[in-house]
Amino acid sequence: MRRVFGVALAGLGAFLIVGAIMCRFYLPGHVVKFPLNEYNVSRLTGTNVSYFSPQTGTEVNGATVRAVSTTQGDVRAGSSSTAVWNNVTGTFDVTSSPQVPISYTTERLAFDRRTGVLVNCCGAEVGTTRPNFAGQGFVWPIGTQQQNYQVFNTSTMKPEPFNFTGTTIINGLTVDIFVQPINNVQVGKPVTLPGSLVGSDQPTVTLPQFLTATNTFYVDPGTGAPVKEIEAENETLQDPATGGTALVLFNGTLTSTPQSVAAAVNTSRHYDTEISALETIGPLAGVLVGLLLLVLGILLINSYREEYEYEEDDEFAGAQA
Repeated sequence: MRRVFGVALAGLGAFLIVGAIMCRFYLPGHVVKFPLNEYNVSRLTGTNVSYFSPQTGTEVNGATVRAVSTTQGDVRAGSSSTAVWNNVTGTFDVTSSPQVPISYTTERLAFDRRTGVLVNCCGAEVGTTRPNFAGQGFVWPIGTQQQNYQVFNTSTMKPEPFNFTGTTIINGLTVDIFVQPINNVQVGKPVTLPGSLVGSDQPTVTLPQFLTATNTFYVDPGTGAPVKEIEAENETLQDPATGGTALVLFNGTLTSTPQSVAAAVNTSRHYDTEISALETIGPLAGVLVGLLLLVLGILLINSYREEYEYEEDDEFAGAQA
């Protein structure tokens, strides 16, 4: 009975050790992924913002602005390797009530569920445009490294560098800081508008759009999810003849609200704990318990063998006598 129990303990110990090794080196790449059924609402606010109002045909200055971004996963369009998320962002002037809409944007991005790198499939588009997607999209990789990343910008319609600049602590969570500088880049299509809006004698003028921006993202390295954003943007129509600003379309800085930051940090902590349990705590516990059971099993088997050999010696000695 002792031998059987020892063999069982040794077998269970070996099984736990093998399972722990798989849990550490194999399972994370197959289990830890961005979800298909993502649902998240985040808000950014800014004060002293200037923008051009399509409703009134005038520039508005000193406005308080709120942007509400809703991201929802398209489960049916996704797969074991690819996630598809839709995003709608509305920007509003909330200086007075009722709030005044400034702009709406939509995007549908498909990306690798492990690395976050965009893929060209599944009806991915920005508005009604389908560019060649590349780089990161909604998220950084799971297990983000302290390095520069190419992140797709939905204004320039191509990947732009996000430079790693250091780390900080937000609500007790250590995060990586990435900054994306965009310097006077032409974006979108030229805009045709009444000449009187830009001081021209012509009935209508067509002017190109230019963007200068500094986007700062604070990313949880464990989950690859941004927990805070600061978007400083200056979007203008420029006079091709002089290169000067003809009309300010949007100029201001929007920052994630404290409520959105707190919610994002809590979500990241939850998933960080699960990832740590799968990749570190679970394997370590499995190896320790497995080694303990394996040693106990071997000791029981050896003690049975010694007892059996001792009994055989006694029988042999009795037979000789």
